[in-house]
Amino acid sequence: MALLKLVAANDTFGALVAMTDVLDGKLALFVTAPEVNGKMPETFGLPDEAPEGVALIVESSGSTGTPKRIEISREALLESANASALALGSFEGTAQWLLALPLNYIAGLNVLARSVLAGTQPVMLNTSVPFTPEAFSNSVRHMTGDRRYTSLVPTQLARLAKAIDQDEFLLSQLRRFDAILVGGQAPQDEVVQKLRALDVNIVITYGMTETCGGCVYNSQPLAGVELKTVEGRIVIRGSVLANVETDSDGFYLTNDEGIVYADGRLEVLGRIDRVIVSGGIKISLDRVEQLAAQVAGVAELAASAIDDSEWGQRVGIVFVGSPEVSEDIASALADDLGPAGRPVRILRIDALPKLNSGKHDLLAIKQIFEEN
Repeated sequence: MALLKLVAANDTFGALVAMTDVLDGKLALFVTAPEVNGKMPETFGLPDEAPEGVALIVESSGSTGTPKRIEISREALLESANASALALGSFEGTAQWLLALPLNYIAGLNVLARSVLAGTQPVMLNTSVPFTPEAFSNSVRHMTGDRRYTSLVPTQLARLAKAIDQDEFLLSQLRRFDAILVGGQAPQDEVVQKLRALDVNIVITYGMTETCGGCVYNSQPLAGVELKTVEGRIVIRGSVLANVETDSDGFYLTNDEGIVYADGRLEVLGRIDRVIVSGGIKISLDRVEQLAAQVAGVAELAASAIDDSEWGQRVGIVFVGSPEVSEDIASALADDLGPAGRPVRILRIDALPKLNSGKHDLLAIKQIFEEN
């Protein structure tokens, strides 16, 4: 058993110091939501000590339901860091990370762990305030490592991609990163293609808290990670797994649909709980979002299921962007997915509801349709 230390998400230095002790096996860590007016948020149901071998207790984002707490062993944390370093080449030279994500989620904690293991001080954005390209650019100025890395969510990446149209210096800073990891959800293809065409190294990651963060980089599993599918669902085995339930062969069953090709490459099709049945036709809301995001004039969007007495469920879209593109969105989806994929409602809003992790708050998005 090890003492479970609680640190607030906006105490970045305190979390960094604690992570050093975590990796030394001296304690376990749980990062709470940010302090408010100097007061730690209340937490319930946490033990005073963590089970033997547990390094982190991390709360999942809960975008589709109640968050859950997941125990991650020190071994899994180290295996994840080493496999990532091997894939990124960060064992070579002086690797330095930029922290741009909240510390109460696995992606932010991984930045701290990998910084400690690299023996370098991470540069830390203030993640308690909204992300801006200006703040990102100002933070990058403080990086001194000859190899540079950061982890972002797609919303942050999209903002940077838009800002470089007016900011050549920001583009030069992005090019200096040896890798910019993007995860949490699928980024827009056009954003990734734009940045890659400008020599910015974008690494699209797939993973979750249960796999100690990203365990697949640019469709290829990290060293020591095994992938296959069972009835279309992605299953994962490897020492990066958290303390989760597995089958008799050690595979963890995810909630994602996918295809594992003969060369080991993974194609993620979407979450199984993001598939609706509309008029007897299965429609992936993740696929709906990917297609609709390609429509000119759409800055950001999300899809949700709307109950329908005739069809069972229909597609609903909320988006940020030009008001005149609603029909373009509907036409694009109908052309690709047929009548079942054509949204029955399209609402333009000022901003999409987000969780602290940067993911869409799917429950709040569904409520928008119930209230309008």
